[in-house]
Amino acid sequence: MSKQRAYPLVVMVIAFLFSSLCHAGQVVDVLGRSVTVTLPAKRVVLGFNFEDYAAVGGEKAFDSVVGISRGAWERKVPTIWKRYVERYPRLDTLADIGEVETQSFSVEKVLSLEPDLLVLTDWQFQALPDEVARLEKAGVPVLVIDYNAQTLERHVSSTLLLGEVTGQQARARELADLYSAAVKDIESRIAKANKPKPRIYIEFGNKGPAEYSFTYGNNMWGAMAAAVGGDNIAAPYVKAWGQINPEQVLVARPEVIIISGREDNTNPTALSMGPGVDEATARKQLQAFAARPGWAELPAIRDGRLYGVYQGASRSLGDFTMLQFIAKQLYPDLFADLDPMANYMNYYRKYLPIPLEGTYAISAHE
Repeated sequence: MSKQRAYPLVVMVIAFLFSSLCHAGQVVDVLGRSVTVTLPAKRVVLGFNFEDYAAVGGEKAFDSVVGISRGAWERKVPTIWKRYVERYPRLDTLADIGEVETQSFSVEKVLSLEPDLLVLTDWQFQALPDEVARLEKAGVPVLVIDYNAQTLERHVSSTLLLGEVTGQQARARELADLYSAAVKDIESRIAKANKPKPRIYIEFGNKGPAEYSFTYGNNMWGAMAAAVGGDNIAAPYVKAWGQINPEQVLVARPEVIIISGREDNTNPTALSMGPGVDEATARKQLQAFAARPGWAELPAIRDGRLYGVYQGASRSLGDFTMLQFIAKQLYPDLFADLDPMANYMNYYRKYLPIPLEGTYAISAHE
């Protein structure tokens, strides 16, 4: 056989092998939408949940990613972003599709990347009805996942969907089982104890103690508090997230207060938490919240039950450790054997590609 005839044959064989590894499949997303997508996807655009995609997809997860909502990653968790770029320099060169929250999401940019899949969160999908319609009309499959709801069902469904997308079904099932076991353990202990639900208040500490920032109703930290047996005082007044009247906090008299913080703040009095944050610094900033007008009389402050958590450790697969942390503060005697922060570090060590250090959950008192 001549070289001229052999070359096309080799190409055909390679193409056949490639097509045998990929196939068009039907998956049902968290909204019950049937989506036809190439499995595993080869040209993916990610809107959010970048670390969850990495946890499920493994070492080469980002090899098939062609675009990201960069602001949703770099702006929200800048130190984590920087460490991923150090580990995967290619991330810094990926196309930026814009950000839903800043109203810069670009349909044209997504289309220019010729993706075989766009992955959005539920809240992004709901904010982009016209854009999604245009993309789907142009032939771009849109898959919806949801870790923000903080329900076991959606965490598991989203994880298994990412397993299908990345071709890592076994790894996805392992992670889903890990998450399910942790949640069910918490639920079982609380149900058996049958104790009254402690009142809890959670606030994003990005504005510092001088000004109340938003709290959470049935979403994110609010949903997490309810999931571990807390009586979230904001739930009657806030649907997803938003501000609450400071007087209502005083009237509700929470028994546990949690302030969430991030690693990058423009306000010097804001709570610093996360990678690269010194524990002593975080604790000093957290203690300042106890000095708010009227707070000295609250049971949570009086009894030394003021805590700080990392904002970036919610709405993710690793947040089962934050569920453990909140549960332990609500019911100390039921969870004395758990070390949530050790579990958080172990989760990163086993499933994610970057080293982790810093301050992720603390008490205002040493």
